[in-house]
Amino acid sequence: MNSENNPSTSASPGATLPRVGWTLLIVVTLFVCYFTHLGALGFVGPDEPRYAWIARDMAESGDWITPRLYGQPWFEKPVLYYWGAAASFKLFGVSEAAARLPSAISALLATLALAGLAWRLYGAETARWLLLLLPATIGMIGFSHAASTDMPFSAMLTVTMVCAAEVIGLTRAENSSTIPRTPWLALALLGFFLGLAVLAKGPAAIILSGGAIFFWALFAKRWRDAFRCLHPLAIVTFCLTALPWYVVCSRRNPEFFHVFIVEHNFRRFFTPEFQHLQPFWYYAPVLLVGILPWTALFLWALANGISRLRHARNISDSACFLICWAAFCVAFFSISRSKLPGYILPAIPAVSLLLAHARTQVTSPWQEKFGRLTLPIIGASLVIPVLFLALAPHFPNRRFFMAAGILLALIGMSNLLVAAFHSSNQGGFRRFAAASCVLPILLAVVMLNHVLPVVFRSDPSGRSLATELQSSGIPAHNLRVAGMNRGLNYSLNFYMREEIKTWDKDHPVEGYLLTATAANCRYWVLQPFECQPVPFPNTGGRFLYKVLPAR
Repeated sequence: MNSENNPSTSASPGATLPRVGWTLLIVVTLFVCYFTHLGALGFVGPDEPRYAWIARDMAESGDWITPRLYGQPWFEKPVLYYWGAAASFKLFGVSEAAARLPSAISALLATLALAGLAWRLYGAETARWLLLLLPATIGMIGFSHAASTDMPFSAMLTVTMVCAAEVIGLTRAENSSTIPRTPWLALALLGFFLGLAVLAKGPAAIILSGGAIFFWALFAKRWRDAFRCLHPLAIVTFCLTALPWYVVCSRRNPEFFHVFIVEHNFRRFFTPEFQHLQPFWYYAPVLLVGILPWTALFLWALANGISRLRHARNISDSACFLICWAAFCVAFFSISRSKLPGYILPAIPAVSLLLAHARTQVTSPWQEKFGRLTLPIIGASLVIPVLFLALAPHFPNRRFFMAAGILLALIGMSNLLVAAFHSSNQGGFRRFAAASCVLPILLAVVMLNHVLPVVFRSDPSGRSLATELQSSGIPAHNLRVAGMNRGLNYSLNFYMREEIKTWDKDHPVEGYLLTATAANCRYWVLQPFECQPVPFPNTGGRFLYKVLPAR
């Protein structure tokens, strides 16, 4: 264990009551942040309903090799998430909560693995803070509640990096005189979880983990330790984990390699073909939002770290490892021509561990500096909600502004509690009081079911819409949609259990037309057809018509 960065290596609550309080608070935090309200929303966005469809198809067809969307092979992502969601459907039935359960379990696994690394690197107090700070970030809460590949990929990569830290010797005492043994278990797990990460999202896992370790070896000048990650045992377990599905899928689908590797990896990274264009600095604000409500702590830790580096002119190997992990992930995807917020999710665990350790370093000499830096941010997070609540009646969607004001107020309270207490060299009760900073975030998550109806005037998914169509007796195979966004269209497909085609003005057909942009269907339906309004619960400004040949 590295003792130079660990002023509280052996520190633990001095009394039984604070120790029990920490345990209960950690358990509640993990459960609330990762497992509550998994089914609060229907499938939203273009990814959730498509991934859930593929997983449902796997569970129903028994084909666990070829992902299929609307009956056709679909190779945008590898298979790990589909396996997890299909197994969840088999066990618990098809539902939004079952589809999102693999992401929640993945988030829990990554958090526990990283807490183990925090304990071995910096001590029990840092591990406790990591178990509170990481689950409460917006990034981890949001993606653990998403039926997507982002959280499984991030979690498998996180465990891979934890195993790599063991392999390269970060958890071994630097002044130890004993000859280090070969970490057989860590090597096997390194290959295994790296293989799972490749099954979750593809070769990006190898690039991210390898790039982070490469730059750590470059800065720490420990090339020999870094090359241990290429041990034959790690390579064998990686190949046994990742290659079988890729080989079998390629043999069954000759187009797999071109579609997945060339189109959805190289073209996605090097070209703007997929229309996710963002500026180079895009991930800076994304990261600051992703680590909310701990952004003020992050800025203080960043300023404190730069100041110490300027004076000491050196950095511990463990801190260098975490910085390379997070920085390489952000830099790699910043170069990409296609950018989405979930791409840098693997950086949040590393940043959170640095924050947890920084939180234990807020001793009396640094408390004043910490307060000076965070006070403006805390003041803004407490004043802005008041302005939101005061101005809300003057805006059309005042309920949204009120909800945003309450959320910002809770974030401000969390930051205020972080700044109010410093945990090092204090009694057990004072350290536990500092941990209360997570309580406003837990309250916000618990209130989610009450906040969502305020934020969204109508169901943003296709769940309610599909129920209304089915109750009206509208056959899915005779339905077309016009002027509807992709996410809602895909979600409607899932709940109707059929691909709803888009209306083609140049090739009209008899049937039903659902529009989302215009109450007058004459824009969509031209001669020789006409349309008749169909009584339909008008939720979200959608209109249903029956299309018939013109009389």
